[in-house]
Amino acid sequence: MPLEKPAQTANIHAKGREKLMAHAAMLLFAALVAGSFSFGGLASRALGAAPVTLLRYLMTVVVMGVVAFGFFRAPRVFPRQPWRFAVLGGLIAIYMLTMFTALEITSPVATGAVFTLMPLLSAALAFLLMGQKTRGGVIVSLVIAAMGAVWVIFRGNIDAILAFDVGRGELIYLVGVTAHAAYVPLIRKFERGEHPVAFGFWVVVFTVPWLLPFGLRPVLAIDYGAVPATIWLILAYLAVVTTAITFMLLQFASMRLPASKMLGYNYLTPSFIILLEGLLGHGWTTMTVVMGAVVTALGLLVVALLPD
Repeated sequence: MPLEKPAQTANIHAKGREKLMAHAAMLLFAALVAGSFSFGGLASRALGAAPVTLLRYLMTVVVMGVVAFGFFRAPRVFPRQPWRFAVLGGLIAIYMLTMFTALEITSPVATGAVFTLMPLLSAALAFLLMGQKTRGGVIVSLVIAAMGAVWVIFRGNIDAILAFDVGRGELIYLVGVTAHAAYVPLIRKFERGEHPVAFGFWVVVFTVPWLLPFGLRPVLAIDYGAVPATIWLILAYLAVVTTAITFMLLQFASMRLPASKMLGYNYLTPSFIILLEGLLGHGWTTMTVVMGAVVTALGLLVVALLPD
């Protein structure tokens, strides 16, 4: 996948092959994010959420540095207006820390329901921050896709949906979801012609300082000799696949698609998780839940086909 961006403004989007590749990038993004949930949970239970987050980003700095300056030969220069990367890194740090904090006091099902607000929030923030407009048909399709995602998250249990109670954990995670929703349109707003992978590298670098106050002390207290090899493999997976690669996919797509269409692919994450769990032999879900996944997929297909 080429990483050279097309020249465009906030409200001019890719067409033809470039557009298809951007949609394919976000489809892969959703699949890779889904694959990280089980592995990330194992690492967090072993080491704790804050140190796991800090360690994965420290490893990602190395990986992204090698990719950007070794493989892609990006210019080795400190970026102009570094405050841009401090803002983006702060938004990513807020999202990660609030997610793990919320998971400590509420259920994954509840946080998953809050997660489905991200595409619509991103559409609103893209308009407020950049004047990036979302067509009415796209909004309607996103709402339909969200309904399918909620159905999947609650496994087709209407009583569970009706009993959903917004508590402290959900409100904390809503802050993180809002931060991530703002991150996507701001990528394009803050872009100044840098190499896409180098841009991603500097975002990762500027994420680390935000994580240090929460994760440094626990990281220093880890008995590294007692950490199982599987945990290091999981951290490597999180750093390379679900951080470095997803950063590049998000960067690639953000320069070619509206923010609302991009984040709509997050609705597929619960469906990918169900598919992965079945393939791993952890059991398949019910046909009722599958139908919710189909509704989500159809809603996103309509979103992809509608004009930008």
